[in-house]
Amino acid sequence: MSLPDWKSPGKQSTPVIHLHSPIVQLNIGGHVYCTSLSTLRKFPNSKLADMFNGQPKLQTDGGGRFFIDRDGTHFKGVLDFLRSQRLPTEHVQEVYQEALFYDIKPLVKQLEEMPELFGEMVGRQQFLARLPNYRENLEVIIRIARAEAMASRTSSIIVCILRTEEDVSRYNDAINSLDTDKESVVSFGPWKASPTAGDLLDCIKIDIEAKGYKITLQPHNAEKGFRFKSYDFFYRMIFAWW
Repeated sequence: MSLPDWKSPGKQSTPVIHLHSPIVQLNIGGHVYCTSLSTLRKFPNSKLADMFNGQPKLQTDGGGRFFIDRDGTHFKGVLDFLRSQRLPTEHVQEVYQEALFYDIKPLVKQLEEMPELFGEMVGRQQFLARLPNYRENLEVIIRIARAEAMASRTSSIIVCILRTEEDVSRYNDAINSLDTDKESVVSFGPWKASPTAGDLLDCIKIDIEAKGYKITLQPHNAEKGFRFKSYDFFYRMIFAWW
């Protein structure tokens, strides 16, 4: 790629890509990369290749580098794969998101087979897909917690985990003795899969913390006379706001 020609103050010409072994400079959200046009076109059906097919479809920065308005921190992982088929050994999740954005299907496929993603996508996500209203319940938890945070350092939410249909029938009696507003209890389950209540609690914690919240989970202590042990169903989720 040629450097920009300044024909008049404040005006930059369109950079020209040469046909023979061109060198391309990229500015991806402030991260500068230098590579060849053939590397960027390695997989012709990708979004990245399409950006540089024919006349480039990108704007340039003040230095004549092609600009992509995206955080470029982990683009190196994509570039390493394009150059040498090398997969990342760290930040796998982040490189995977870049591979999805640039639609580099061979990289997406190989990353999904790595242990870091296989467990998340094949194991955990397939389990959660069988759990009714999982995502909706997470939003309810967050909404209740934010409402309780108006004049407090923490918010406390009761989460109910119902592993089986038998748990559901027992819960209907137990909820009447719960020492909290029933409207603020968020229930998950039942489900037909091998993961346990502890596994589900881990999923809930992972997904809420991924949204930027800081939480702790503990068994809910019931009042005296409670008919069933509190750890059978109920857990207290505590949001720390500062």
